[in-house]
Amino acid sequence: MKIGFIGAGNMASAIAEGVVKNGFSQANDLYLYDIATEKVQTFADQLGAHAVIDPLELIQTVDLLILAVKPNVIKGVLEEAKSAILANQPLVVSIAAGTSTEALYDVFKTDQPIRIVRVMPNVNALVGQGAAAVCGNSFATKDDVETVIALFNAIGKAWPLDEQYFSIFTAIAGSSPAYAFLFIDSMARAAVKNGLPKDIALEMATQAVLGSAEMLKDSNENPWTLIDRVSSPGGTTVAGLVELENNAFIATVIKGIDATIQRDQELNQK
Repeated sequence: MKIGFIGAGNMASAIAEGVVKNGFSQANDLYLYDIATEKVQTFADQLGAHAVIDPLELIQTVDLLILAVKPNVIKGVLEEAKSAILANQPLVVSIAAGTSTEALYDVFKTDQPIRIVRVMPNVNALVGQGAAAVCGNSFATKDDVETVIALFNAIGKAWPLDEQYFSIFTAIAGSSPAYAFLFIDSMARAAVKNGLPKDIALEMATQAVLGSAEMLKDSNENPWTLIDRVSSPGGTTVAGLVELENNAFIATVIKGIDATIQRDQELNQK
């Protein structure tokens, strides 16, 4: 299967590297286009892929087309590309945030079936630990969706998800890396407050959160079960947990997620 990328920024590069590294595709089957022609040529040469100077030529060549451009330009990109897409009928995959499959299809102004799959990836794809939600429009087949899920599993973990839940996914996976970074930084600052140098404090806090996430992922246990395992009666962990809850830690996190969902829904209505 030949895969084309329109837009070859950080996310597209991570996807391309991931599908090659994990054996989903051969580098020779990847075609990349970006307005930054020198940059994309350098990346393509390093990967062993093809750098293409004409996006319409790319569309006519590939079986699966990944639109890796910003939300504010994706409709313009589709407008320019629609004749080639209608002629070649590749599976169209969009990773543009806040742009529904319906909005993408409407650009074509046609009754002709166009298979469109929308993906919401997150920034952790850049280190091969991404989280992605995947949904297809009414013309996309089950196999189409499963193909895209397999592709994004090459750079982390992907799930099929009804499009109505994408705002929730944005909150718990798309935006949440920023919240995790804030939590790690806050723990490191607390350690600095108590006398530990910042560099080692940050390294320790990062490793602790990384290990905790891996333990939860591998254990199949409820988070509260693992909390109980760490918490000795009358001990240090319990003292910290009680103080966090005295300051509404859980409720505050929920409010942050709620605010993220609300804002994403507002942006999608514009």
